[in-house]
Amino acid sequence: MTNERIDGFDRKILSLLQEDARLTNNDLSERVNLSPSQCSRRRQRLEDEGLIKGYRAVLDRDRLGFSLVNVISVTLATHNRDNARRFADLLTRLPEVQEAHALTGEMDYVLKVVTPDLKSLADFVNDVLLPHDSVQHVKTAIVLETLKETTALPI
Repeated sequence: MTNERIDGFDRKILSLLQEDARLTNNDLSERVNLSPSQCSRRRQRLEDEGLIKGYRAVLDRDRLGFSLVNVISVTLATHNRDNARRFADLLTRLPEVQEAHALTGEMDYVLKVVTPDLKSLADFVNDVLLPHDSVQHVKTAIVLETLKETTALPI
């Protein structure tokens, strides 16, 4: 589905679902001025065509004991496809890693990692990342304050 096939009703439905994915088709219909059945069909189409990839609960990181947010930059030991694949395979097994991005420039990857405390962060870096054969260098920064955090797209 291309942006040309998304009309104002679709955009409004997507925007509302980004704010609250628990909205029923009746709730949506009241807010976008379509019938519940039309909202249901549109939602289903948006899901089927992959514009809506899933629904998730947003958990309270602090209350669940993951109050430390860390940004970790990683440089690989060698720059080849196998080494990058080994590192990517490692990341898939690490639930602490919330985001991982391949970069251009000085660092190869930047990771967003949550840990309960400094000891857990040190263990993660020293016992998991640094010993891995694909990793050459790790640089860690602890987030002092999160000014904005969202997954919402500006649709």
